[in-house]
Amino acid sequence: MSEVKPGWKTLPEGDIVKGGTAAEFKTGDWRSERPVWFPERCIHCMFCWISCPDSSIVVKDGKMTGIDYDHCKGCGICVKECPVKPNKALEMKPEREGSCQR
Repeated sequence: MSEVKPGWKTLPEGDIVKGGTAAEFKTGDWRSERPVWFPERCIHCMFCWISCPDSSIVVKDGKMTGIDYDHCKGCGICVKECPVKPNKALEMKPEREGSCQR
């Protein structure tokens, strides 16, 4: 007699992941580096905002106003996409340097 194993239809329902809940989880502790914003260099092109996978670029009235470090994971995409030359408006700094927020 062969044992009947449960299939996916008979497994109990687990936790349900709902969209739009990322704001409830502070994931900024994951990073080893953080982007530091230099407002005097910023041209407010919004390339950083559009390319940030964590929606960590804070915008008000169509201009960048800062970085949400509670959710920034330190990927550096915002720094890579910044078109300002020669000194970018965003730079990655080691997290161990403490609060790099200007």
